[in-house]
Amino acid sequence: MLMPKRVKHRKQFRGSMRGKALRGNKITNGEYGLVALEPCWIKSNQIEAARIALTRYIKRGGQVWIKIFPDKPVTAKPAETRMGSGKGAVDYWVAVVKPGRVLFEIGGVPVDVAQEALRLAMHKLPCKCKIVARENTEGGDNSEK
Repeated sequence: MLMPKRVKHRKQFRGSMRGKALRGNKITNGEYGLVALEPCWIKSNQIEAARIALTRYIKRGGQVWIKIFPDKPVTAKPAETRMGSGKGAVDYWVAVVKPGRVLFEIGGVPVDVAQEALRLAMHKLPCKCKIVARENTEGGDNSEK
């Protein structure tokens, strides 16, 4: 499971997911990518499940890049605990994703293999995504431009 080796602060506020992705919205390494269409938190185990789905389908041919990293701690209090007595312990780690963010990239495989592998990975993620090629990465819902 992905998580930071060490962090400056153990617990964080929830934050907001407003706006579009300003960074990480271009395909830089591979030929095809998976782009988020809506804001969400992606857990480290969901990233791992999508990675396994990708690599299994391409049968270790080609190359896969993970472009997101879960660096935000999410806390939870134990079940049936009374209110108060501070914030809960860190439960899991998430990557904050905004619309337009490239999540995974794939290269070195034919078009149909890449699209099917990314489609399988898409089903493991909690947000709507789309498959894009390097030529036409405009990212999220940029239809109003």
